[in-house]
Order: sequence, then C-alpha cells, then structure tokens
Amino acid sequence: MIDYQAPMRDMQFILGELAGLPDVAALPHCEDASPDLVAAILEEAGKFATGVLAPINRQGDLEGCRLKGERVIVPDAWQSAYDQFREAGWLGLSLPPEFGGQGLPKLVSTPVWEMWFSSNMAFTMLPQLNVGQAEALLIAASEEQKATWLAKIVSGEWAATMNLTEPQAGSDLAATRMRAEPTEEGDYRLYGQKIYISYGEHELTPNIVHLVLARLPDAPEGVKGLSLFLVPKYRLDADGNPGEKNDVHCISIEHKMGIHGSPTCTLSFGDTEGAVGYLVGEPHQGLKIMFIMMNEARFGVGVQGVALGERAYQSALDYAQERVQGRNIVSGEAGQPILYHPDVKRMLVGMRARLLAMRTFLYTAAGWFDIAHHHPDTEVADKHRRYVDLLMPVAKGWCTEVGNELCDEAIQVFGGMGFVEETGVAQLFRDARIITIYEGTTGIQANDLLGRKILREKGATLHELLDDMRAVARVVREDSRLADLAVGLEEMLEGLAATTGWLLAQGKEQTAALYGGAVPLLYQLGTVVGGWQLVRAAQAAQRQLDHGEGDPDYLDSVIALARFYMASVAPEAASHARAVREGGQVLAQFPETGL
Repeated sequence: MIDYQAPMRDMQFILGELAGLPDVAALPHCEDASPDLVAAILEEAGKFATGVLAPINRQGDLEGCRLKGERVIVPDAWQSAYDQFREAGWLGLSLPPEFGGQGLPKLVSTPVWEMWFSSNMAFTMLPQLNVGQAEALLIAASEEQKATWLAKIVSGEWAATMNLTEPQAGSDLAATRMRAEPTEEGDYRLYGQKIYISYGEHELTPNIVHLVLARLPDAPEGVKGLSLFLVPKYRLDADGNPGEKNDVHCISIEHKMGIHGSPTCTLSFGDTEGAVGYLVGEPHQGLKIMFIMMNEARFGVGVQGVALGERAYQSALDYAQERVQGRNIVSGEAGQPILYHPDVKRMLVGMRARLLAMRTFLYTAAGWFDIAHHHPDTEVADKHRRYVDLLMPVAKGWCTEVGNELCDEAIQVFGGMGFVEETGVAQLFRDARIITIYEGTTGIQANDLLGRKILREKGATLHELLDDMRAVARVVREDSRLADLAVGLEEMLEGLAATTGWLLAQGKEQTAALYGGAVPLLYQLGTVVGGWQLVRAAQAAQRQLDHGEGDPDYLDSVIALARFYMASVAPEAASHARAVREGGQVLAQFPETGL
C-alpha cells in the first residue's frame, strides 16, 4: 500500500471556506484557534500519522491480539506509538484545560482524528474512547470524581472503555442484566458480563477506567432502570494510584474480520467478591449519560468512514496511475495507465466527489458542535444543537455506508490485485466493514432518524434545515456559471420535502411500513446533504477564483466534482425516496413465513 498523505488541501479549504473556522475561533473559549495554530496542528498531526501510525498499520493487522491467561497482548509496536501519542498531548486536543487538555474547538480536532483513523484505525480506537468518556464525566460526574479520574483520562495516562452490550441483549439495552448492589461503604458491587468491549483489557496503560451500565436493586424495568457506574481495572490506593486489582476479568477476545490490532473483549464483573464501582450521576439516569459518550463515538465513527474511504481512494488512485493494461477505448493507444479507462476514471472521480461531500458535511457538523457549546446567543446555540441531533444518524449511518462503498470500489480498481492481501486494500475493506455496525447499526441510526428526530417533532428541525438548504440554492442560482448546480440541488430538496410530507401524513397504522423504509430515508437525506455541501463547496471555489485566490486547478476540480455528484450520485436520492414510500409498504405486507 502507498504511504498515507493527509489531504491538506481539502482540509484547509473546508475549514476556512465552508465549516466556518473564523466564526468558530471568534466564539468564547475558542479564541486560541488562530489560522497559524490550526495550520501547525494539522501539519504536526499529518507527520505523526504518516511517520508513526501508518507504518505500523499493516504490522498490527498481521500480529493481531491474543489472550494469554487474563492478559491481552496487543501488537508489539502499539506501546511505543501510544507513549508518543500521549506524551505529545494529542488526546486532550479538544478537552478542557482545567483537566490537562488544550481546549481547542471540535472543528480543529476533527480533521486531526481523520488523519489518525486513515493511517491506523485499529490503534486510534484506543484514544478515541478516552475522549468520549471524558465528555460524559465532564457533564455527569461529581466534583470529587472529576478530580480523581478526569486528568488521567484526558492525558491518556489511564485508558477508558464503555460497557453497554451483554450476551443476551445485543443492541436491546432494555434487556441489560448487569446488577449493581450498594455497600455500606457507599460504593457498589457489580456482577455480570459485557461483550464487544473495545480495548477492554490490555497493558498499554497502568489502569483502565470502565463506564458500565447496570441495574440497581430498585431499578424499574427497561432502559429507564439503567444506572451508570465507573469501574476501574485497579482500585486506587490512598495516594490515588492504581492498587488492588478489581474483580474485573477478560475471559475472551473476539477473532474478527478486521481491526485486528484492536482487542474486542468479553469482560466478566464480580466473579468473586464483586467489582467495586462508583455511581456516576443520578440513579436510573445511566442511559441518558451514556448517550453523551455514544454521540461522541457515533460522530467519531462517521469520521472513520471518510478516513478509511480517503485511504482507499489514495491507494486506488496510485495504482490506477501506475498500472498499465489494455488499450485506450477512445484512441486505441496502448501502454497507458488504467486511469485513462472510462470506468476506472468513473470510480475514482465518484470516490473523490463523495469524499469531499462527506468531509465537508462532517467538518461543518463539527463546527455546529462548537457553536452549540459556546455561542452566547441561546437561540443560535439551540438551532445548531438541533441540527447536530437531527443529522447525527446521517453522520454515523450514511458516512459509514459510503465509506464501505469506497473501500469496495478501491478493490474493484485494483482488480484481482485488490483481492490479494499484500496490496493493502483488502485490509481497508475488512477494517471498514465494522463501522456500519458498532455504535448502532445503520438500521438503528435510521430508526432514530425517523422516530426520534423527525416524527417526534413533526419534522420541525428538518423543515428548518430544508429552508437553509433552499437559501443556498437560491443564491447559487443567481450565478449563471453555477446555476445548473442550483437546479440539481433544488430537485433533491423538493424530493426530500415530499418524502417528509408523506411521512408526517401517515397514521400509526402505517408504523411497520414507515420503519421498513427508514434506511432508504437515511440514504436519501445523506445524499441530499452531500449534494448541499458540494454546492456550497463549488460556490466557495468560484468565489476564490473570482478573487484570484488559491490554486485554480484545485478550485476548478472542486466545481467539477460538484457537477459529477449532481449527475451521477444525486439521482440516487429519487430512488431512495421511492423506496421510502413504496418499499416499506410492500415489506410490511410480506409474510415472514415467505422467507
């Protein structure tokens, strides 16, 4: 596989022209995000990605992880890489300074995490968990708990996990059986098993802090009866250092299709005296708190989609530029690289267009996070918070599905050589396959989008978003050079508005039909949002061209990518819309006995 190179041109263009970095940097507590500092951070992160993480990616895939007694052994190169990562302070990039972080906006940290996921996803899953846990503890933990645990988590000195799933429950958290019994000392003893715990056990850090969903003795049934507990691998001594081993044990690790360098563990709590844990937040409010961590993780998984797609694209482009085969179908000339074959070019341009659409969407959403957290006008903050909530299922679901498609297409560009492990794209395909599954499958994201985000509020936020997208189309239509893009976007928006109206007009008797079309709905919304972002990108590129700024070749390519998306990807929105209205109805009538 070729060496990874961070897509700096795209990153800088999106940050400065589309995702609103100047506006974010003007917000309270975001003032340090100057253009010079951000450029320096991106440059150093790119060096770390290409110089430290990318070279050990293949090694981690080949070595994998193994269980030796209760010890989990990770790839040999992981310890040195993690020590360098932690010592450089990368983990706390967007976390609060009072706990050792750098307090930079999420908009700045998002492209940095993309680089790390591109260069080595299995490794980067470890520090990502710390960020999610820190976000949850910042909001829900007591002051004493923050003082005890947060600085170590923010620095990466101690690792972190989240423990939701159990063998009998899967994604149905209402079926959680893990129990927590109060003690006279004021803490709790936990008993039960959790499965699919990423980095649930390892020796990269001297302690691991688990956040665990469990039930108190007086808990009501269902998800409303779940409480959240902090359970360390090692209990702390009087000086706050890891001391006695807690009653938490890794009893197995999964043998997986991909991300071999990341151990996925089954953890057993309370095999003897019970695992000592500490209640975080109020009793029976655990799922509400855990969703803070899950939202962070889901956004991060969406970034994994664009990251793996970028690495796959770079590999496919390099191969297509070097591989000579066949004759040019137009000129009949022999000896040209396969890049000049129309179908190979189609795949590569399509990959590039969808990458730009996803990256612009995710960076823009990262800016919304920052505005929601820091804007002094509560109405402005609330609007961007609602946009984040509405589109989080799209960020996770659509971006991971497209990321999978790009890894698949990269193999197609390689042909038979893509099916050979030594070229590296097979690993990307294997690694990417999980991202549509963990942190909530695409179906779960789609159900969330339909039920909690559209039907529950009668489409209010979606209609507001549609108005904002229409406003972009109206402005772009006034520029004759880009008017065709505005027409394409308006067609997509009309289709989405029609789908929304149809959904809201259905009665409860249509519930099965509506949810049968939930995934096509997510795809339709994702395709439309991607088109909206590319029209914005074309508008910004034309503006720079008019002012004599930037690289003309790059800016022309941005506009051309927007046109290709409208010609080749946008038409899919109409087919998704039809599947929402008709596919779900047919599915609801199909008898399960007919399968």
